[in-house]
Amino acid sequence: MVDNQIRPNKVTSQPLIQALLVVPRERFVPEQAHGVAYVDDDTPLGGGRWLMEPMLFARLAQSAEIKPSDVLLYVGGVTGYGPAVLSKLAGTVVALEQDAGFAKSLGGNLDGLGIDNVAVIEGPLAAGCPKQAPFDVILFEGAVHDVPARIADQLAEGGRLVAVIDKGGAGQAILMMRRHGALSRRVLFDATTPLLPGFAPQPTFVF
Repeated sequence: MVDNQIRPNKVTSQPLIQALLVVPRERFVPEQAHGVAYVDDDTPLGGGRWLMEPMLFARLAQSAEIKPSDVLLYVGGVTGYGPAVLSKLAGTVVALEQDAGFAKSLGGNLDGLGIDNVAVIEGPLAAGCPKQAPFDVILFEGAVHDVPARIADQLAEGGRLVAVIDKGGAGQAILMMRRHGALSRRVLFDATTPLLPGFAPQPTFVF
């Protein structure tokens, strides 16, 4: 995975590559999916949820420029792979998951690997974690139609937010940064991944 997908796709961060090498991805997918855990595609977890494609996850994580002192919010922790990898880079990871079954699995998987700097929070994904804010980094396990203001507001001064925006056409990975209280936003690269629950566009009334 690292040699054939990650390194050839502009991922050069050695701490990130090392984290990807030591976290066993197959432990975070259903048994029947072990054989495809490392393929270059999103991995189905059941219940309409997915584990993000390894290359896309790695490029987003690298774009966030995660530091050992950072407090990171991971929106959509599902079974815990993303939080496990990023726990090797950040000081603290807050893994938000709204599905009780996935939240339980997430905690168990992290405990099984002896990871103790990830806090598992169960709650609506679209609300973020305002009680734990502000965050130095925010990353989503899946696409969103747009970044809700209430999550963007949880970004600290100097913070970075990375997400895949999917408005029904070609998706784009974006980076948002807070500088002097203002948020900037730029497109990083084209990307697609399944939408996270709660982040689809709201229906509008048409006469």
